[in-house]
Amino acid sequence: MQLNLTGHHVDITPALRDYVNEKLERLERHFDHVTNVHVILSVEKLRQKAEATIHITGNNIFADAEDQDMYAAIDALIDKLDRQVCKHKEKVTDHHRSNGALKDQPLE
Repeated sequence: MQLNLTGHHVDITPALRDYVNEKLERLERHFDHVTNVHVILSVEKLRQKAEATIHITGNNIFADAEDQDMYAAIDALIDKLDRQVCKHKEKVTDHHRSNGALKDQPLE
């Protein structure tokens, strides 16, 4: 997974970068076809904003979150992305039985 981390009016410290990496690992555990993630962290007066675009096979997923604390905004962002990735995974997963019904029938 390739991570692009951008800061608008905020310096990206190694601690912030490590925190985002650690949280994004949770998404990889749920869905391993994540190819590229672009995260933008920005500060506007008292609002800390985190937004991300995830490129996965067959789709792009976008989410954003705002809070007074940057770490809380990142947590909310990851929660939103996690829900969307799980929903996408359910859509992609084939729920049809393949040859399952044939196994229960006796051979002649």
